[in-house]
Amino acid sequence: MAIRIIVKDPDPVLREPAMEVTKFNSNLKKLLKDMAETMYDADGVGLAAPQVGISKRVIVVDIGDENGLIEMVNPVIVEEEGEQLGPEGCLSIPNLNGDVMRSDRIVVKGQNSDGETFTVEAQGFLSRAFQHEVDHLNGILFTDLAESVYDISERQKKGGE
Repeated sequence: MAIRIIVKDPDPVLREPAMEVTKFNSNLKKLLKDMAETMYDADGVGLAAPQVGISKRVIVVDIGDENGLIEMVNPVIVEEEGEQLGPEGCLSIPNLNGDVMRSDRIVVKGQNSDGETFTVEAQGFLSRAFQHEVDHLNGILFTDLAESVYDISERQKKGGE
């Protein structure tokens, strides 16, 4: 496993729709492990392959709950319900947060590292994390959707608010 460099906005890979994964092999397993290690090292709760410069439909999510690490290849949101407005940040856009409207409950269908299909039902923060990462696969950043964006480094300098 290796910690990879996280690509920062405005790198063009963050704006490209990622390519579907068709080969389920040891390279994919290594990418997933590297992405998880990179996410944990950066204190993130999710990471998409474009964020490490790889234009593939691969995400990892771990919000620190009983679900633990969820690795998903070729994820697609197949159900959405309700709304929630909440804060988001992004490892590819350091020091910025924003308030983004998301679906409160979703069902995501994807594949594991062996190509087997599975679904995850997510609500609340887990739902938000999945939607954020799937957006990355479609070239969408949270700042494109945010109702407001603010610089958290300024708030930290002032001692928080």
